Amino acid sequence: MTLPPRLREYLATPELDDLWSRLRKRLEDNGHAIRGSVRVELDSVAADKLSGLFGRPIKPGPRSLSLPDLEAALLRSAAGLGLVAVLAELTGGPLRDLPSERLARRDAVSALWAEVERTIHDRELANAPWVRPWLEWLHTTGLLVRAGANAMSEFDAAAYALATTLTPGAPPRMLGQLATSVAGGDAHALDSDRLAGRLALRGLCFAFGRPEPITPRDRITLWQLAGITADTISGTVLTWGLRPPGPDPWSAMMRTRAELGLVTHLTLAELSSTTAPLTEPATIVSACENPQILQRAAETRVSQPLICFSGNPSAAGTALTERLRLRYHGDFDWPGIGIATRLHTTGVDLWRMNTSDYLAATAFGTIRLPLTGSPLPAPWDPDLSPTMARTGLAVHEESLIDVLIEDLR
Repeated sequence: MTLPPRLREYLATPELDDLWSRLRKRLEDNGHAIRGSVRVELDSVAADKLSGLFGRPIKPGPRSLSLPDLEAALLRSAAGLGLVAVLAELTGGPLRDLPSERLARRDAVSALWAEVERTIHDRELANAPWVRPWLEWLHTTGLLVRAGANAMSEFDAAAYALATTLTPGAPPRMLGQLATSVAGGDAHALDSDRLAGRLALRGLCFAFGRPEPITPRDRITLWQLAGITADTISGTVLTWGLRPPGPDPWSAMMRTRAELGLVTHLTLAELSSTTAPLTEPATIVSACENPQILQRAAETRVSQPLICFSGNPSAAGTALTERLRLRYHGDFDWPGIGIATRLHTTGVDLWRMNTSDYLAATAFGTIRLPLTGSPLPAPWDPDLSPTMARTGLAVHEESLIDVLIEDLR
């Protein structure tokens, strides 16, 4: 359906744009019902155009135009089309039917929750006491409703995983094995960045009465409570000069590596396999964000131990923070402040990360980088973030390498 060119030019005059816009909104809101009237302000050009369309005089000024009359005039015209079709061509495309869309969404949401209940029944979870709080959380967050076409496949994978792992006597498995068996061969279906993985982890929280996991270590611990082993070897934390004092073979090995001047990558599996103390009592270990700091520490054979998180701590790094007294240094930028804050909330002290340290670094630093992003508070020093925002400079940790290494001698 296309308007004749001359008629389209006649109706598409800018003076009628407001009328067509109001009519489009009215018809989209009421489901295309041609009833009632619309009130518009007509100038002389618009009034003249509508006079020609209606075949009767219409004066300029505020006017109420009947939708049925306008529809009849368009059908009598060379267009031979109704108001909905004409508006679609004049205003850029087919009109929406918002009442029908809302009804369809309601029906789709109702069908979704009905399917959720069927899945709970089919997976034999209906009587589990933690399931209702889990479903209430799902309703509150709207995660499934926003997930679109994949919602039910993701939910079924999570429910299947929970039913499998929380059954008494269920065998222990690797997380990838579990995902493969519950998600049609997808070994990554229960990863923490997938919806099924997030849903399953939250279900485990309700099942075991645990808070929502925040760190990788928290997530690994939750799966372990259900007899599922997550990846404990790929994420590592770098260490230099760590000398556990115990008489056990692992501690002796770590002391030997330190004496040989070797950097050691510790995995979560390795840290979980030993309960040996990692330092002498009351020892404070320094920690950094950038591997270049640890590399220089190893090259210069500093006497004090150092660990490096290489950005946000991995699960291994988080595990190490739980077993050491740490002081941490990172970047003076907003991501760096975010990492430092997360560590600080777990009891880690800060190392050369106060306002005076920042001002000294900006005063003598040779690299002056603009500070970008949204400011974050530094709870250990309330003056730091306002000072950084006012100064507008970022200081990366590696530019302070000589100062940090001197502290470790």
